[in-house]
Amino acid sequence: MSRSHNTAPAITITAGKGDPPVAYFEAVWHEPQPSGPSKPAKQRIGRAWVDFVGRDERGRALWSKRRGRVPDGYYDERRAHAASAAAVARWRERQAARLAPADEARSVTFRRVAEEWLVWLRDVKGASPATIRDYASLLREPGTPHRRGKGVSAGRIMGAFGDRPAADVTVREVADWLRKLDETLTPRNVNKHRQIVRNIYAYAERPDTYALQGNPVAATDKRREPPPKRVDYFEVEEVESLAREAAGGAHRTHRAFRGEPVAYGHDELAIQRAQDRQDGELFRVLLYSGLRIGEARALRWSDITFLPDMSGGLIHVQRAVSATEEKPPKSWRPRTVPVPRPAAEALARLQAREHFIGDDDYVFVNRVGARLEDSAIRRRFKAAREAAGLRDVKLHGLRHAAGSMIAHSAGVVVARDVLGHAKLETTSRYLHGKIDTRAVAAMNAAFGVRPQEGDSVPAETDAAGAGL
Repeated sequence: MSRSHNTAPAITITAGKGDPPVAYFEAVWHEPQPSGPSKPAKQRIGRAWVDFVGRDERGRALWSKRRGRVPDGYYDERRAHAASAAAVARWRERQAARLAPADEARSVTFRRVAEEWLVWLRDVKGASPATIRDYASLLREPGTPHRRGKGVSAGRIMGAFGDRPAADVTVREVADWLRKLDETLTPRNVNKHRQIVRNIYAYAERPDTYALQGNPVAATDKRREPPPKRVDYFEVEEVESLAREAAGGAHRTHRAFRGEPVAYGHDELAIQRAQDRQDGELFRVLLYSGLRIGEARALRWSDITFLPDMSGGLIHVQRAVSATEEKPPKSWRPRTVPVPRPAAEALARLQAREHFIGDDDYVFVNRVGARLEDSAIRRRFKAAREAAGLRDVKLHGLRHAAGSMIAHSAGVVVARDVLGHAKLETTSRYLHGKIDTRAVAAMNAAFGVRPQEGDSVPAETDAAGAGL
């Protein structure tokens, strides 16, 4: 049998580092291959019990057998031969462990990678439950019934890539898929689908997952999205009007207008009136604090501090509701929000109720003391807005109003800290939602235009306070 077909290990001594060099026994052999000729392989056995005696004319180390008993941790030739089989076995185990991920990466489906990515986002990265729910909805299988209504999921991502080996998807396939999405989705939604697939592949590229080589989405084009709409919000007088309509039970009145009048007993009417008054106070607190709706829903009385003279107070934002779970606030940034007198007075009126005023009780509760549902709050806000004859500004517009008013009055840095934004650029949007008369005054002053009688810009306003 030729050497190229010899799979039994031979023993050889190799020189390591050092002067004189350290000697090691190695097992060398030819490893059979599934196809083609065998390939040479070697595996270190351990330190050799030999002495270095010099080098030959080709610079190779020369060794002689060392006398004395072989200590633990060293090998003579006899021990090395006995250990060679175990050394070969270690080599083969290491090769199998190294090749297994590569084999798995070549066959793992996109669906499996996506499922693992969602778990990793939730358990390792700490993504909010709402974010996980949003991503999971876009990763549903085609035809999956919606949680509400009679519709079914389009399953655009899984329908295109779910059954495919993730490593086989090409840049051209992703580009063609995106062009098909262009036919039915807005640029923003196309980009959302694209980003999710890109993030899934970024996860699959990690060396601790599947070590895929390359991300087929990275080379595709992001769609140009239209600029964000101008920020619109209610003024204080408008929110007060809305709060009064909510306190008057606007959503219940609208139900009666739909032909569904219901006769209630005295106790039930008292509960409903208390709930309606709470809705009005909630909308006031959202305006005067700039809280996110999820932060307000998670608020407890222990998070509220009133100033002794009731001129204002502090709201300690410790948590927020995301989907159906409580978690730290957005970006995991607890903060303390100073609030003005109207917010403190609204909270004090709520605290005067008979039940649910303990430290651990929610500030905004339903009739049994549980926190309010997001959908119920939005439904009541819409009814109160329509009853007040106000324009179509979303509930989140109360937060926009707070941000805009604070930014214009106290500056964007203060507004950023109150709102809990991670970036100042996010807060800067609120500076340009409506006409700023101070900015107009500054422009008039810059061009030497004198104010005239009847102008909306006061004559004494100058550029110093315009924030330009």
